Amino acid sequence: MPTEKTETKENKEEELVTESVDTVKEAKKENEDGEEDEDFIAEDDSDEDDSPEDLEDALNEDSEDESAAERHSIPKKDYEKMSKEELIKEFKYLLNNHKIQAIKEHVSELRAAFISKFEDEQEEAKERFLEDGGNIIDFRYYSPLKKEFNSLYFEYRDKRNQYYQNLRKDLNANLETRNALIEELKELKNELGGEDSINTTFEKFKDIQERWRNAGNIPRDRYNLVWNNYHHHIENFYDFLHLNREFRDKDFKENLDKKLKLIEQAEELTQEPDVNRAFKELQMLHKIWKEEVGPVSREYREEIWEKFSAATRKIHDARQDYFKNIDKIHEQNLEKKQEVIAAIEKVVANPASNHREWQKQMKTVNELREDFFKIGKVPRKENEPTWKAFKKATREFNRAKNGFYKDQKKEQYANLEKKMELVKIAEENKDNEDIKATIDLMKKIQADWKKIGHVPRKDSDKIWKRFKKACNHFFDKLHAEKKEILEEEKTNLEEKNALLEKVKELKLSGKPEEDLKTIKAVIKEWKDTGRVPHSKKNIEQEFNKVLDGLFKKLDLSRKESELIKYDNRVAAIADEDGDQALNKERYFISKKIDEVKAEINQLENNLGFFQHVPDDNPMVKEVHKNIAEHKKTLEIWKAKLKKLKTLY
Repeated sequence: MPTEKTETKENKEEELVTESVDTVKEAKKENEDGEEDEDFIAEDDSDEDDSPEDLEDALNEDSEDESAAERHSIPKKDYEKMSKEELIKEFKYLLNNHKIQAIKEHVSELRAAFISKFEDEQEEAKERFLEDGGNIIDFRYYSPLKKEFNSLYFEYRDKRNQYYQNLRKDLNANLETRNALIEELKELKNELGGEDSINTTFEKFKDIQERWRNAGNIPRDRYNLVWNNYHHHIENFYDFLHLNREFRDKDFKENLDKKLKLIEQAEELTQEPDVNRAFKELQMLHKIWKEEVGPVSREYREEIWEKFSAATRKIHDARQDYFKNIDKIHEQNLEKKQEVIAAIEKVVANPASNHREWQKQMKTVNELREDFFKIGKVPRKENEPTWKAFKKATREFNRAKNGFYKDQKKEQYANLEKKMELVKIAEENKDNEDIKATIDLMKKIQADWKKIGHVPRKDSDKIWKRFKKACNHFFDKLHAEKKEILEEEKTNLEEKNALLEKVKELKLSGKPEEDLKTIKAVIKEWKDTGRVPHSKKNIEQEFNKVLDGLFKKLDLSRKESELIKYDNRVAAIADEDGDQALNKERYFISKKIDEVKAEINQLENNLGFFQHVPDDNPMVKEVHKNIAEHKKTLEIWKAKLKKLKTLY
């Protein structure tokens, strides 16, 4: 009977890799000090990471990486810039839309931001309480948002605990499955010499391998033992399979190709600057090597394992160096944070003297606060003193800022007078019949309103509601009139559709003068009908097409028919948007005239190249023909411009 653990070089190296993971994870855990106050939730002072220690020790190395892809795909937002309401909303979103094991880092950062904002708010409330003559002993501060946040945090902890309890059950069930697969593997060698063909036995072997790959994670303390046992029986099977080298050699070759690719990936990881990321990805490569790829021929086995191990050792050594230097990194972070605190204290020592300068200093301090939170962890013993020094500096800045703005009440009352004047203008013009002028006026006073600045808080909502009510009254009335116009335009569209059908059926008498009068009467009726909705403007083109057909029957000149149709267009333009539309049309026609003149000049210049060519040359005749056509077009555009000018 095979032993449960084969002491091969490869197996020993695999154990070394797994043990190094545990060592590094313990070192990392010792250095994970939060920046926030862990006693924030008074109802429960226990540590945030409340999963049972015995379960943590029993987990497979990869069991907590199942949601790694999701964890990295969740975008980290700038929680420091979010309000407490927004933080609570984001917390709810994380709880309801992502796996509980994937949001730990997000919750930690989000919680730190909420605590910081709550403490600032609490400190300001305390200062106001003391300024009003209150006794510090009697100070109490209640926040419904804090209570709601605490409830969400308790829900998060409960779900996380439940996740680990379920995980334990799953790991043990997967362990039973893997042990059963090993027993099936043991029995396969007995079938090699039996009635079943080698093909059938090999298919069973492949099926066991596939089920092994999909069996899931198992408790960490059982991992090496179970895998070594499985690996031992895999090799035994190949030893018994030597009678049919075709199957074995084919599988060995496929496995060799896969392992060579894994070696390439591991060697690439040695160049990864982020050692933590490289180490995590290396663990996945080891899992694939052990779980998904079978053995190779003995002549290559030691060689490829040495290559894979060499890359593993490089990454492992870099990881160990990182944690050896973690204290140094934390000391560097401490120096950086102290520099940030000193910079804030320098701002506090030189307070601004006006609103603009205060805005600049507020921006500077906010940037320094962001830098502080981005820097990283400091030595544990320095964590609390550094945090207190930072809070003290920012609190002193806020106190000075608040003191300045308390002295700005006079300016706020001046702003109140300016805004009251705008309210008066809005109320006096809300029923003005000069629509265009009033639109411009309303837009101007709304823009002025935004520029004026703050007014006393007790008056802010009241005057804003009056101002908004007057503006809304005007614009609601304007929208109602537009709606009425739209209904009228829909009616006009129905009438024009009917008239269009009538014109399509129009029969000419054959008397040009009478027929022309009839057509002009139709055009007048069309113009008098009025505008149609903008989205149905193409009806004008349909009408002009019908007119073109009638004009052809009358044998009118192109210029005459164009001008008759243009009368209709000019009327529509003038009715549509007054002078603005007419100016636009005038510019368009002037541009067309210039373009046609340029075309004529170009064609006439081209004739210069044909001085010695007879006039009856087809090419020369074509140029003359084009010039004549362009001149006719030019006459039409000039006539249109002349007709347009009569409206000014």
